[in-house]
Amino acid sequence: MDAAAICRRAREQAGLSLRELAARADTSHSALAAYEHGRVTPRTDTLARICRAAGYDLDVELLPQDRDRDEQARQLVDLLELADAFPVQRAGPLDAPIFPPRRFAQ
Repeated sequence: MDAAAICRRAREQAGLSLRELAARADTSHSALAAYEHGRVTPRTDTLARICRAAGYDLDVELLPQDRDRDEQARQLVDLLELADAFPVQRAGPLDAPIFPPRRFAQ
């Protein structure tokens, strides 16, 4: 995910306007808009400050790239074949409660 998407997602999930988040992050709303639209890339410390102002921590995890896509494809085929072995009919309607979508705490 790029910095623009991170800024926009943090702001939207916090339910803040550009001006509200900019005031909390001690930056201008025009700078924040430029970050969100990808016209300017914020420094890492600036991005972290914006996320904190929206109520989130910026956390980065480095993951190794998978080099063996053929092996992944084989595993997926094996999994789908296993799933196909299970019965598809159920004994009646599912009796499970319907929950409203979760909202992030503000």
